[in-house]
Amino acid sequence: MRLFWKNQLPLLLFYAAQTVLVPLLYWLSGENRPIRIILYGMTLSFVILALYLGFRYLQHYRLYQRLSHPESARLDHRSSLGTAPLPEAMDELIRRYDQHNQEQLHTQVRRMDQHIEFINRWVHQMKTPLSVIQLTLQDVEDAAADSIQEELERLRKGLEMVLYTARLDRFEDDFHVEPTFLRQAVSEAVSENRRLFIRRGIRPVIQINEELSVYTDAKWLRFMLSQILTNAVNYTQGTNKSVTITSYSQGTDTILQITDQGIGISPEDLKRVFNPYFTGERGRQYHESTGMGLYLVREICTRLGHKVELQSRPGEGTILRLTFISTRKIQE
Repeated sequence: MRLFWKNQLPLLLFYAAQTVLVPLLYWLSGENRPIRIILYGMTLSFVILALYLGFRYLQHYRLYQRLSHPESARLDHRSSLGTAPLPEAMDELIRRYDQHNQEQLHTQVRRMDQHIEFINRWVHQMKTPLSVIQLTLQDVEDAAADSIQEELERLRKGLEMVLYTARLDRFEDDFHVEPTFLRQAVSEAVSENRRLFIRRGIRPVIQINEELSVYTDAKWLRFMLSQILTNAVNYTQGTNKSVTITSYSQGTDTILQITDQGIGISPEDLKRVFNPYFTGERGRQYHESTGMGLYLVREICTRLGHKVELQSRPGEGTILRLTFISTRKIQE
């Protein structure tokens, strides 16, 4: 209603000016018309104006409602605005804009699908020469072989991160939630990174019941664990240190806790470590840091219904907790 009155404000101002000018014109022309005749004319004019405004409001009621409440209009943008010329013109304009936006959206989705398909194929093609080089290195007895092996491992992890980052945009088509044995998933992630543990002289300690299972996607969980373990090892200096992986219950939920003895995270960086491409003060000391590992962990946890939290102090290591909501809660 307020928008309607704002739209009719010029008409009301012109009507008020006319109401004042007509009696003034009679007085200036010297016509001694009775005041009741003048009042009758003004009243009749006011009634006609009121009828016009009422008719106009009813004609454009749905249009004014949609314009006054744009948040609800987004939910019901295809309903008709009315049969009057202006609402019909607005309907046609919105229809054309909507058609154009849908075409643009479909074009962008198609391009994104092509881009993801290209990334997937490219990553898989790159894995083949890496595997060949890795097999070749097994027959090489050279001091440089270990260095080459380390670089190959970095390349493999980098390609894996690219692949999973690309798949994240179509996550709904690429996950399967089911009961997963937690210790088995952790053991597989540690096994994938065993060379990194050996090279850094860090011992993995797994304290998880073999029968404990959580409701998650096994493939995405292993990827998250690999990112977390890689960070834990890379940011741990010295030898004879360990990364401890434990689990415990909190109500009906299961908590997976990964504790390292690394350099820790400064307080000003702690709230930003889950931002994409953020490496922080500590991360800049290690040129291999991409700033994407923890970001991907958080995004995957959000999509799977898990929770991730971090606790750390400089020089005292880092504790990362993954919370798995119970199957019963998910079904509820």
